[in-house]
Amino acid sequence: MSILLDRDSRVIVQGITGRMARFHTKDMLNYGTNVVGGVVPGKGGETVEGVPVFDTVKQAVEATGADASLVFVPPPFAADSIMEAADAGIRYCVCITDGIPAQDMIRVKRYMYRYPKEKRMVLTGPNCAGTISPGKALLGIMPGHIYLPGHVGIIGRSGTLGYEAAAQLKERGIGVSTSVGIGGDPINGSSFKDILQRFEEDEDTHVIAMIGEIGGPQEAEAAEYIRDHITKPVIAYVAGLTAPKGRTMGHAGAIISAFGESASEKVEILSAAGVTVAENPAVIGETIARVMEAA
Repeated sequence: MSILLDRDSRVIVQGITGRMARFHTKDMLNYGTNVVGGVVPGKGGETVEGVPVFDTVKQAVEATGADASLVFVPPPFAADSIMEAADAGIRYCVCITDGIPAQDMIRVKRYMYRYPKEKRMVLTGPNCAGTISPGKALLGIMPGHIYLPGHVGIIGRSGTLGYEAAAQLKERGIGVSTSVGIGGDPINGSSFKDILQRFEEDEDTHVIAMIGEIGGPQEAEAAEYIRDHITKPVIAYVAGLTAPKGRTMGHAGAIISAFGESASEKVEILSAAGVTVAENPAVIGETIARVMEAA
């Protein structure tokens, strides 16, 4: 099993004619992802890497039966693209776009909550690396060759550290069930808590690795959820132990503004909830392997 994405997922790429979208569409096709269409207003009828392009998401869904979407649309138009996907019946959407205004994302979240939960689209991102179920499907920009199929579920705000964790696991012959990038923006589609719940319910995920960073309350909220609801072993790494207070570090959401938002405070909160915390990024794989052996 896997969460959010599998071999049967029918994927469209919004903004497919852009340079980076073309590159990653080819990469996803080579990986085996079932990319069935693209969407760019005014370019319906064209093809990219043999994939048909449509003017609207609704047209693409009607023609292809698409149920997943990857958004490569520039920041000023990305929020509208996400809402268009939700309106057309897409079940899972990954937004790669960086630099979407927070106010636009507030509008997106309000729009999505108009739908009842059973019909509400799941969104991960923006400003994320995507999702991969190794050996099944890749929906994003991560290098698929570093992921072995296996039983570790990865959730991360940082795409690069997610790659690092997967590469370290591969060196040890340990595989990944699904890796989900939730993005580094202050307002994103899915939280650690949302994905933790899915991994807890997934029979193929035996251990969960959580990669956080400074800023925002998500890791503290996740710690409370892990303490009360997660039965599987959880390993965490929190980036930014040396980050000065009040300074943005890389991601728009990585700024410390309150108690519980610094890396050291998050480590303390997670440890108190029973999470095994890796001391630095070089030992993420080693820490996961040790916990798996003990489980």
